Amino acid sequence: MFGFFKKKAKKEVTPELELFAVAEGEVVAITEINDPVFSQKFMGDGYAVLPTFGVITSPVVGEVINVFPTKHAVGIKTDNDVEVLLHMGIDTVELQGAPFDTVVTVGQRVDQNTVISTVDLEAVKAAGKDTPMIVALTNMDKIANLSITTGDASASSKIGEATVNL
Repeated sequence: MFGFFKKKAKKEVTPELELFAVAEGEVVAITEINDPVFSQKFMGDGYAVLPTFGVITSPVVGEVINVFPTKHAVGIKTDNDVEVLLHMGIDTVELQGAPFDTVVTVGQRVDQNTVISTVDLEAVKAAGKDTPMIVALTNMDKIANLSITTGDASASSKIGEATVNL
């Protein structure tokens, strides 16, 4: 009658993980990023978007697990336990959050249409920093296969997928 004893629907976990462009711009391989920590895959494999505009959306469907105090990076965990780092720009931690209006909070569900942050790209450049929006899958032991399509992309468009070890 009141649904007190109904079981909650369990989320279906699949081995496929869709990856999305986090901004309008050019999708490039992570190895092309001008930062050895990312380009040498120390943080994991992934991709970056060289943004045309500063509206940054989620690269995956999942839950926000970390918002860095300097607003330049956000951690997201997918339903199939892949941990994803969205790092906005290179060496932007030094900017102490100034060019970032990061609006997500820990525990928030996000998808490819969720705005994570609005970044003042001109302020980042004026500070002498690069602006790639870097997406790194940080627990690569969970990833069996990763496929990214590089080139021009619209914000929130699917640009790749990963097969996850469940």
